[in-house]
Amino acid sequence: MAELAEQLRQDLDRYSPGGKLPSSRALVERFRVSPVTVSRALAQLVAEGLVVTRPGAGAFRARPRTTPEPAGDTSWQEVALSAEGALDVVPRTVDVSGVTVCLAAPPPGVLELSGGYLHASLEPERAMAAALARAGRRPGAWGRPPLDGLPELREWFARDIGGAVTAAEVLIATGGQSALATALRALAPPGAPVLVESPTYPGMLAIARAAGLRPVPVPVDPDGVKPELLSDAFRATGARVFVCQPLFQNPTGAVLAPDRRAEVLRIARAAGAFVVEDDFVRRLVHTDAGPLPRPLVADDPDGVVVYVGSLTKATSPSFRVAALAARGPVLERLRAIQIVDTFFVPRPLQEAALELVGSPAWPRHLRSLSAELKTRRDTLTGAVAQHLPELALPYIPSGGYHLWLRLPDGTDDAALTGAALRAGVAITPGRPYFSAEAPAAHVRLSFAAVAGAGELTEGVRRLRTACDEVLRPGT
Repeated sequence: MAELAEQLRQDLDRYSPGGKLPSSRALVERFRVSPVTVSRALAQLVAEGLVVTRPGAGAFRARPRTTPEPAGDTSWQEVALSAEGALDVVPRTVDVSGVTVCLAAPPPGVLELSGGYLHASLEPERAMAAALARAGRRPGAWGRPPLDGLPELREWFARDIGGAVTAAEVLIATGGQSALATALRALAPPGAPVLVESPTYPGMLAIARAAGLRPVPVPVDPDGVKPELLSDAFRATGARVFVCQPLFQNPTGAVLAPDRRAEVLRIARAAGAFVVEDDFVRRLVHTDAGPLPRPLVADDPDGVVVYVGSLTKATSPSFRVAALAARGPVLERLRAIQIVDTFFVPRPLQEAALELVGSPAWPRHLRSLSAELKTRRDTLTGAVAQHLPELALPYIPSGGYHLWLRLPDGTDDAALTGAALRAGVAITPGRPYFSAEAPAAHVRLSFAAVAGAGELTEGVRRLRTACDEVLRPGT
């Protein structure tokens, strides 16, 4: 599509402003491409303002744009946006750099070892397309859904979570990021401290800071958060919220140990605090993981846990369907904030989610994904051990899509990230994963966003070049 759009862009000089372009059929025959490709290429030129389309008439070269009005003076906004500091509140500075690293597509030719989503070859595209088509034919599919979500979808999430969680305790949300934002807004007022794992997911730190909250780090090890430090942090800060990822934590891959699960809930209950459980990659388990522990919320009768689970990571970045689960009065507050922010999740997407998870293709997809992720993890860990022995890998996860590597003391992770990009591979620096001072330099390598094992080994080869530049300058 991009090549056709470029060719059409170059051909526009052959037409006067307002002149008609060849028909779609003529373009299909000339360039030997599909009608869909022609349609997408023309849509790209329309978006750029180079072409206009008229239903029933065709496509035409757009007339020259008028000279834009001179830019106004927006310098006054610097004062307005910084005034929060004078009000004795936490400034809502939003740093999205740690998030955009995982969202932005790398330049052409750069291998993506930084991505936070599945490569297209791992997505259940056919199953999603079929589910969406079936959903569109459901009676009332384009009508207004219940504010809490479709009852059948809430019931499915409740069964998936397990324990005593019921459909009445589940809300459907527009993706995990939105659900986390709702939870933090519901549980903590601006200026309040919120306890977070250290290191932790940068997107959650961005949510907290955008809401005017103060993230306070609690260190993790390969068995998850350290209970004694969690208890100390609650006492020292008076926090009423702790956000954690007990399963395949991002970025370390750690799983909260069995003896720590009940202890974390006990500590939070004693502090009168909530635990926000971000169960983001439960469906990205590897085949050698063994039985998975239940979500914390499944073993929480007292309403300590506010649960967030999503279908996005196992499907597609655009399949933004998630669930919030909670017990007690907090559920109504979560519901109220979600309604104010989003009204409801689009019904066609909810219907498509129901069709997908209820189809025979869904368990088949999860099984094949589990096997492929293990293969990719083993490929990447083997390549790192062979070609990057100076990068320490203290923990090999049995789920998720990334490895967390410690760099030699004194290494600048930002410098290594830049050198890697010049070498043709995108990686994620570790600094944005820490809410305070980082104890050491790290990088995160993803094995889910590339086409296959060949790109993983080539990515490590390119990273070797970057390491030679940064770790051994002048040699």
